Amino acid sequence: MDLDLLRTFLAVYRAGSLTGAAPSLGLSQPTVTAQVRALEEQLGQQLFVRRARGVTPTSVADELAARIAPHVDALSDVALGPADAFAAPVHLAGPAELTTMRVLPALTGLVASGLRLRVTFGLAEDLLAGLAQRRFDVVVSTIRPRGRGLTATPLTDEEFVLVGPRGFDGDPRTAPLVAYAEDLPIIRRYWRSVLGVRPPSGPAVVVPDLRGVLTCVLTGFGVSVLPRYLCAAELASGDLVALLEPAEPPINTLFVVTRAEPCRPGPAAVRDALLADADRW
Repeated sequence: MDLDLLRTFLAVYRAGSLTGAAPSLGLSQPTVTAQVRALEEQLGQQLFVRRARGVTPTSVADELAARIAPHVDALSDVALGPADAFAAPVHLAGPAELTTMRVLPALTGLVASGLRLRVTFGLAEDLLAGLAQRRFDVVVSTIRPRGRGLTATPLTDEEFVLVGPRGFDGDPRTAPLVAYAEDLPIIRRYWRSVLGVRPPSGPAVVVPDLRGVLTCVLTGFGVSVLPRYLCAAELASGDLVALLEPAEPPINTLFVVTRAEPCRPGPAAVRDALLADADRW
């Protein structure tokens, strides 16, 4: 079987789209499409389901990726050689807010040194599954992965704070709630651990991005619970107020996760840079 076809398949599998894989391969999108079709014809099985945005791997693709990825990666490392350690893009994934505000700035020096980076946002469980399936190289996760095959290193602790807009003087327990999901995941934990009660049922506003939640609180929609790093500037300026200052605020440990096998130079450099920078987060 043609190694180039396998390399193209693996790039599409990891990128989640034909178009997204093309730049890392140095190929045009029609060439990537043709190579995937050629591999499917050789195998006699469908590898991807084409969607409006990207592709979804079939179970056949999942199995093929698990079988060939270590070997294709090893051959690529041999071909690239130590002088070209950053030639293969690093596929990094994590929560949108933390990745945007903390993770990416920590990698500025590596990108300036030639690192090519491909970034995906998503929920921790989905991203960890993608890491195990070799769609990603490094994942910043809000949960510690279970089972073997992945190595998780504590990165930093995020502290949660109950916030309201400037001048708020009501009772936060009865104020409208702004959340990033209907089931109030962060708020529910804060209410239980700090206030000892369940939060009121049903948020007033749901925005599926904590940066949007921050904007809603700033403009007076209600109160919410946010990671302190996300709203530190607004708290310092007084645009937001911390409604409670518990002696032991809820925290959540974040992890940088890679596969248990030895890292390629690019992913290893990303992991090490994040661990070095996390002390000031």
